[in-house]
Formats: sequence, C-alpha cells, structure tokens
Amino acid sequence: MLVPEAVVKPRSLDEVRAVFDAARASGRSITFRSGGTSLSGQGVTNALLVDTRGAFRGIRIDDDGRRVAVQPGATVRAVNTRLARRGHRLGPDPASEIACTIGGVIANNSSGMACGITENSYRTVESLLFVLPSGTVVDTALPDADDRLRDAEPALHAGLLELRHQLLASPEATAEVRRQFSMKNTMGYGINALVDFERAIDILAHLVIGSEGTLAWVAEARFVTVPLRPAIATGLLVFPSLADATAALPDLVRVGPATIELMDAASLRVAQAAHDAPDSIRRLQVVNHTALLVEFQAPTAAELDDVLSAARPALDALQLAAPADLSSDPAERAALWHVRKGLYATIAGARRPGTTALLEDIVVPVDRLLDTCTALTALFERHGYDDAVVFGHAKDGNLHFMITEDFGDADSMRRYRAFTDDLVDLVLAQGGSLKAEHGTGRVMAPFVRRQYGDELYEVMLRIKHLADPTGMLNPGVLLVDDPEHYLRDIKTAPRVEVEVDRCVECGYCEPSCPSKDLTLTPRQRIVLRRELATAKAAGDTELAAQLEQDYGYDGVDTCAVDGMCAVACPVGINTGDLVRRLRAETRTPALDRTWRTAARHWNASTRAASAALTVAHAVPASLVGAATDLGRAVLGKDVVPHYDAGLPGGGRVRSTVAAEMGAPTASAAAAAAGAIASAATTAAKASTTASETAVGAPDAVLFSACVGTMFGPEAGGIGATQALLSLAERAGVSLAVPDGIDGLCCGTPWKSKGHLDGYREMSHRVLTALHAASDGGRLPIVCDAASCTEGLETMQNLAAEAGAGLRFVDATQFTRDTLLPQLAVTSRLGSLAVHRTCSTTALHVDDALNAVCAFVAEEVYEPDAWGCCAFAGDRGMLHPELTASAASAEAVEVTTREFDAYVSANRTCELGMSRATGRPYRHVLEVLEEVTRPVAPVG
Repeated sequence: MLVPEAVVKPRSLDEVRAVFDAARASGRSITFRSGGTSLSGQGVTNALLVDTRGAFRGIRIDDDGRRVAVQPGATVRAVNTRLARRGHRLGPDPASEIACTIGGVIANNSSGMACGITENSYRTVESLLFVLPSGTVVDTALPDADDRLRDAEPALHAGLLELRHQLLASPEATAEVRRQFSMKNTMGYGINALVDFERAIDILAHLVIGSEGTLAWVAEARFVTVPLRPAIATGLLVFPSLADATAALPDLVRVGPATIELMDAASLRVAQAAHDAPDSIRRLQVVNHTALLVEFQAPTAAELDDVLSAARPALDALQLAAPADLSSDPAERAALWHVRKGLYATIAGARRPGTTALLEDIVVPVDRLLDTCTALTALFERHGYDDAVVFGHAKDGNLHFMITEDFGDADSMRRYRAFTDDLVDLVLAQGGSLKAEHGTGRVMAPFVRRQYGDELYEVMLRIKHLADPTGMLNPGVLLVDDPEHYLRDIKTAPRVEVEVDRCVECGYCEPSCPSKDLTLTPRQRIVLRRELATAKAAGDTELAAQLEQDYGYDGVDTCAVDGMCAVACPVGINTGDLVRRLRAETRTPALDRTWRTAARHWNASTRAASAALTVAHAVPASLVGAATDLGRAVLGKDVVPHYDAGLPGGGRVRSTVAAEMGAPTASAAAAAAGAIASAATTAAKASTTASETAVGAPDAVLFSACVGTMFGPEAGGIGATQALLSLAERAGVSLAVPDGIDGLCCGTPWKSKGHLDGYREMSHRVLTALHAASDGGRLPIVCDAASCTEGLETMQNLAAEAGAGLRFVDATQFTRDTLLPQLAVTSRLGSLAVHRTCSTTALHVDDALNAVCAFVAEEVYEPDAWGCCAFAGDRGMLHPELTASAASAEAVEVTTREFDAYVSANRTCELGMSRATGRPYRHVLEVLEEVTRPVAPVG
C-alpha cells in the first residue's frame, strides 16, 4: 500500500505553482487528489500528494446556465444543483455524482449512465485552465492561446503537431484510433485528439482530459451544459435470464431511452438486502434473472407521452419475468436510482470483512455484449469468484463487475493474476476496451500497449515525454512497462470495528460531513482506524501511539454525529455510531456520574442552564467568555462550553409555557375527558344523539424540547413551543403535555457523549411517560425540535420497553398535515431563507418543512451550499471552530442578499446559523404564527 511522504493543501493557483517549483527542485514526484473515488488507484502515491479538495470548489454559472466554469474540488452534484435552477446540467453523469469531483471527471474523461460518448467531458469541455509540469499556466479560452503555447512551450507545441502528422500519414493507425474511440474508452491517453483537432492547443487540452493527472493539473474546466429534460419515466424491466435481457437490447435501443442500466442476478440479490431497496426490487424472486433499468426523458410531459406511446409496442413485445411499470413519480424514480447509483458500494459493503473489493470497467460493441457476459460468467466460475456481480450501462456495451479477494497469501495473488490475464484476452478478443470510464489507473496500465499495439503506444509515450519530460506527475499511472505493476501496492481493508467494517472507502459520505474542512471526513476516520489496527498488528507502537493521540480531537471530538454520513452511504454506515462508542469507552467515571445525576434531576439541570445563560446575557460577553475559557483550559475543551455574545439568554420552563397557553397535562386531560365521557354516558340514557367520542380529548401529545428551556428565543420571538400551541389553538387542535415534562429529554446529550447509564435511565422515564400520555400509542407525539424528534425515534428503537409502538411526528410535518388546512395567512412574507437540518433530512420531513415555508412566504430560498451546521447540541459551544467551518459556505451564499426571515426547525441549528451568518434564524413555526395572527378590527 502506498503512503504519501507528505500531503500538501494549496489554497491558490500561485501556491500550486510553488508546489511544482519545489517538486522540480527536489526531484520529487507529485500526485494530485481532488477527492472523488479513484477506483483504479489514480490518486495514491508514496511521494508528494497534493490535495486540492478544500480550496478549489468554485462554481461560476455563465450564459444563464448554458455554460459553467468549475474548479476541481467541486462535486458533480454540487454543480448540477446550481445548474438545475436554470434548467441545465453537466453532460457527464457518473453514478457517483455525490462524491466524484470535477477534477476526477476531467482526469478520467468520466461519462456515466446517459451521456455515452457524445456528452462526456471530451465533448462538452469548452476550455481549460491548467498548469504544466514546467509551471506554465495555459488558458485555452484565450484568443491567442495557441500562440502563447508555442512561445512558452515550443517543443511541446511542435511535438504535438508532428505526432498528428505522423498519425494521419498512416491510414491503418488512424482507422484503429477511430475504432478504439467509437465506443467509451479511457484506456491510455485520448489520442483521438490528434485526429479530431488541428491546433496544438486544442490537441493538448483534449489530451489532458482523461490523462489522470499525468500531463497537467487542471485548475478550472469550462463546460457547455446540456438542457434538463424534466419529464421523465423510469422503470425496471425484469428478464428471466441474462441472455433474454441482452437479446432485447437492440429493440430497446431503437425506441430511444436515455439510459439502460443492467443488473445481473447477483446484483439484484444484493440490492434486495439494501436498507432502502424499493418494493419493485425487494419483491422479486431472483433465480437467474437480469434487470434493465430504463429511463425515458423529454422536455415536456406531452412530449414524454409521445415518446412512451412510440416505445410501447416494443416494450409490450418483451418477454418479461415481471410486469413492467414506467413511473413518473419522483419518489419511486429516486428509490430505483438510489439503489443503482449506490450499487457498487452496496455490493462491496456486502463482502466478507477483511477482503478487498475490486471493481473493473470494460466495454465491448453492443452486439458482443451477450457473448462477453457469458464468457465473463464462465471466468468467474473457473477462478472461484463465486460472489462476483455484473452491472453497468448496457446501452453503451459498458459493463462493471466486482470481485472480492483477500490477498492474504500467494494463492490469492496467483488467482487474481490468472483471472486478469484471462479477462484481458476476453475483452480484446471481443474488440473492446479494458477501461470505459473509470480510467486506466494502476490496475490496467500494464496492458495499454497490448490494447493499442506498439505504434500507438509509442505515440502515448511521446506525449508523456513532451508534456512531462522528467516524469514528475503521477508516476505509475496510465503508462508503465512493468507487466506485474497491477499486483503491487494493493490496498487491503483489515477488520477493525463492526460499525464500519463494511466501508469500501467510496467517499460518498465526504461532501456532507460537517468536519470535512476542519479535521476528518467519515472515510478518513475509518481509514485511520484501519491504519491504527495495521500498526498494532505490525508492532509499530510508536505509530499506533501517535495515531491514538491525534485521533482524540480529529476523529472523536470534532465529529458532529449528525448521521448525514449514513444518509449518503449506500450501505447505511453511520460513523457517528463508532464515535459514540469511542466516547463511551473513554468517558471518566466522575463525568459519567455527573451526567447520570443530571438525568435524574433534568428539571433542575435545565433550569440552572437557563438561569446561567440569562445571567451571562446581562454581563459583558468578554467577561463570561474569559471565565469559560479558563474552565476549558482547566477541565478540557470537550467538557466546558465556550460562551460568546451570540448566545441568547435562557428560555422558559416548558410546563409554565404550556399552562399559560392552556395546554393541560396528559393526566389532567384524561381526567377531564373521563368526566365528560361519564356525563355523556349519563345523557345518552335519555338521548340517542349523544356523541360516542369523548368531547375535549386531546388530538395529540406535545413533547416540547428542553432546548427551549435552556436557550431562549431570538429577540422579540416567542419560541417554538408557544408558537406551536398558538397555532394549534388557532386551528382548533387540542394538545396535551406529558406529566413531568420538565424532567424529560430525548436522551441525545447522553447518547452522543457516550454516557450510556444516564441514557438508559432517561429512556425508561421518557418512554414510560409517553406511553401513558399517548394512551398506549393511540395519540401521535409531536415534538417541536427536529433533532429531538429524531432522538425520540432512536430512543424507542433502542429500548425494548413499554414505549414500543409510539408514533413520533416532527412539528413541521404535524403542522403541514393537520394545522395548515385550518390556517389563513394575514400578512405573507416576500422572501424567506430556510436551513433544513440533518434531522429533517434523516426523518424525511424536508418536504413538510418546505411546505410550511411556502405557506409563509412568496419566495423560499434553500441555499445550494446547504450542509449540517454542526452545532449538534452543545458541540458548537464546545468546539465553535466546527460550526464555523461547517456553515461557512452556506453563510457566504445566504449573506449575498437580504431576506424577510431566516428559518430552520431546531433551536440549536438556529443558533449555529445565526452565529455563522449574523442573521436572526428562528423556528419556522414562530414565523408561521406571526403571519397567521388574526388582524385586529379597524375602529
């Protein structure tokens, strides 16, 4: 396994050039890493690794979305999110859009599910800004770019034109280049550029695309975008066998679907086990079946109807094993695509712990697909890869397949070598390419000469020497002479902890991680645990000790445990589970006793916190801040919170607010309902018109969050609890609060900090109280803080107690479904900025939050750069730098203009966003209460 000698994180183009200068002076090689997946080992080195993920994420939309300029660290999803507002998207559409970066897309000439070879990077990049190994900066968009290249790099300029002339002089070589690139092909350099373009600057730009960082570093790529086709229908076509599916491809291709994605029987079985697999996949009785996921797209619904009508005869003629249903429902379509896009990680996550997942990517002419699949399956059987799976982009003849190997002994290496030799023979015999979209990398570099032949391989060697004469950039990638290069430096995945052993380090989790720009991402946290295990196994006590020491702050203290990694992870790994366990293992007995005592006396604890904040709010913030900083220095920064002027005063006691608003306790409501029911029963003896339902019974139970007691509302506000009670009264909905509400909590503070004894004690008390308050689960339990709603659901899932069967509803969802139909806006806002939370995402109530916002304001703005604010209870006070880092991009976007209101759905998130933006964030229900207040009669 390759471990970098050093990692450098430049922050500007000038700093990148300085890295080039230092590398040339010291004779070191450079490998650039912009993030992404690096499935073929393009982004690893034992020399200098240059990480450009953090400082190079710029996105500039031009020409109303018809063009976009992007820096290498931005992900495809981030770019498409911004383009979608203008009805456009990038041409390349890799399944790993959530993680893959533009740097990787350019480096690999990535394509994807729909773009084929007509909308990939090679075809849609209009110009590039890049740095050559010499330090020369090339901007191909300049009118005199070719002249500038000739002046700055005369040998490179002349050499490229000479290679073009040489290639065109050979009709056989030219024909072979055209054949090789008539299909998806990322094997070696894109020497079709020598045929397709005349100017040296254009040839060089298109050679850089797909060069995997071996010719230049791309600082910015300018794309011509493609229009969105928003009218879409997606469906799963299930065939009895692989042969049936591939035989149907010609007829399917003729009717013009945008995508045809193949999943073999093994892929389907693994997909069925995914935690979020849709019913259409889960209910299949898979034997030898193969599925084709097809999608039709059109600019309008009417045009889509025409497309589907034209395709219907061909679809009806298919011999399917299950009925075909093409759906335009966004949720159904998203579920199917979520499974397909996460298939690699899902399959790899299902592998035996300790083994390495190897994903290969080949392409053959479509009419050779069946023969190739049949022969490939035979190869799996011959070499004992019983768990191998096949999936991919059938429309393009592009197959992905995965095998797992443990590489624990010489026999496994021999097996892998023999399989690879047979694979190369198979693909080249079918007239295909050994790489279609993942890049040559280290895995297939030894076979480039064999695919292209000596003449074209020598052209590639000459290109490398012209651009990088000393071989400084990314050695060992794309072109190598060592025939066994692919057997060296294989990265293994040792078993570490059960929470994360399934991780394949795909990187899907990284863009959504709040600490990604401060310390570590979930992937890095897991990798370091594996490195620690490896160091201990090797007896390297010094390295193990250093890793354990550094991991405390980087890996544990600055993890927000917000669960967003689990939302993004195709196999549902929540790295926060690991972090919580590590916190539990390292907690001190004294602190554990303190938190258990707090659980027993939570009413007093929250009142004390409220009083302390009220006092602190009245004292100069510098004095309070100095006092807390002293405490942090003595007791630890992960124990004592930091105080600043952005924190509000304390809030009000929950039972007091409820009483003032006329909300009874559950026992009082039950007693009143019982008395009314008794009276109704007596009256019924004399009348047949008495209601069978007790009048005055509550419609729901309100579990008001304790954060409302500890943290008061924004200046002039009334807080989420009072707002919800006012809205319920206005809508004619009756709410009751549990008995002893002031001493109850969702348990998140104990769980997230690892104080499990206190968590169990609080869980028992809360679930018992809520079981009684909800009449055994009959009534829904509404919570006015999204993180606490999620905490209550988690509490019930973890505790096998009397509380099982309770129904928790976040206040945003309850308001949308129950209150909004009974409310009328009296003073609607013009604009509103909303910060959805990690909990609204995990609870799947973002739509409800958006609906309430749309009820409140004419314009609802959700920042493109949205992310978890990482305030995470008190984490934002223990480590303010975490929230500052996590919310920085969203804050920049929000503060570019003014809105009439700023809202969220959780008090601590509101605090985090107020601190980050300097804008007053409030719970959306507070704003809803204001805009629906009855207008006082005039006169």
